[in-house]
Amino acid sequence: MDGSLKFWLLSFALSSLLISSSAQTCGSYSFSNNNLYTYCSDLSRLGSFIHWTRNSNGTLDIAYRHPGFSSDRWIAWAINVNGTGMLGAESLVAYVNSTGPYAYTSPVTSYGTQLAADSLSFAVPKLEAENVDGEMIIYATLELPTTLTTIHQVWQEGPLSGGVPASHSFTGDNVLSMGNLDLLSGQTSTGSSGTSSRLRRRNIHGVLNAVSWGTLMPIGVMIARYVKVFQAADPAWFYLHVACQSSGYIVGVAGWATGIKLGSDSSGVQYSTHRNVGITLFVLGTLQVFALLLRPNKDHKYRIYWNIYHHAIGYSVIILSIFNIFEGFDILDPEEKWKRAYIGILIFLGFFAVMLEIATWFIVIKRKRKSSEKYPQNGNGVNGVNGANGYGARADV
Repeated sequence: MDGSLKFWLLSFALSSLLISSSAQTCGSYSFSNNNLYTYCSDLSRLGSFIHWTRNSNGTLDIAYRHPGFSSDRWIAWAINVNGTGMLGAESLVAYVNSTGPYAYTSPVTSYGTQLAADSLSFAVPKLEAENVDGEMIIYATLELPTTLTTIHQVWQEGPLSGGVPASHSFTGDNVLSMGNLDLLSGQTSTGSSGTSSRLRRRNIHGVLNAVSWGTLMPIGVMIARYVKVFQAADPAWFYLHVACQSSGYIVGVAGWATGIKLGSDSSGVQYSTHRNVGITLFVLGTLQVFALLLRPNKDHKYRIYWNIYHHAIGYSVIILSIFNIFEGFDILDPEEKWKRAYIGILIFLGFFAVMLEIATWFIVIKRKRKSSEKYPQNGNGVNGVNGANGYGARADV
């Protein structure tokens, strides 16, 4: 056999060995205590695994494995007997304390829980934890009703703070790590209608606010600042401005309301900065709507103060909106393409605004020169640069 053939055969053998070893994530796993289980499942979230045996006497033996474990983290596996999701789940928690791996039971009563030790609604006669080569394992025996054949499971991991479990992340896999577990057939499913519904509402909240506060509002400001310079656009620019801002406000209020609802449904989960900026935006946007009803005539002595107020609030809304949308991106943690898409929109609007700024100043300066040549002795008169026709300078909103 020549050297080339030996080389390819050896490469093929090594590749096969690597592939088979990487596939040994669940069924081929050997526990250090030689425990054997009837079923196991590779959980699709957080890289974890669940092994179990349903005994004829109603007890359930489980082993929950979480690879890549570090001593500054905690893990938990829970079942929700009466519902779905995190609230109401009854958990087995494990982490490493000063004496080594430590496991205990904890019912989940709120999203802000610190997983304090307490008894569950069912007995847990056996519970222990093991940390082997960076993999934390929870072993337990649960005494469940014999009629219970399918359970809703939740698994989680998070940081320790002061030696006790702190809140886990509320984005990505941490909000999707749940599903059903058929104890008799070994079938599993991930996710739940509750999770999908909540995630869908969060996405709707994000889209509504990105479209309204983050896109329509800036476009409305651009219309008021640039389109009004063109004489042919008067008074159409004003109605376009009002239509754009009104649409943005209505859609924005819908997005704000979904955010308030999400917050009320997630007691214990607080995104204070995002929430406070959102409330501020709603207040400022509402003030702009009412200010429109109180707008003085162009020749009124208080009109200049109204303009200052209107512009200051308007630009503040734009800046706060963009800031809060990026806060929302950090919270939702969507695919990177969505964040890039919004950044692309901002770049496009910014580039367009710069071009319009240059064009409109060119028009204003050119108009000034013509006006000065036509009325050299009366530049500021009735028909001059700052005259009643308003086209020599930027008109009022």
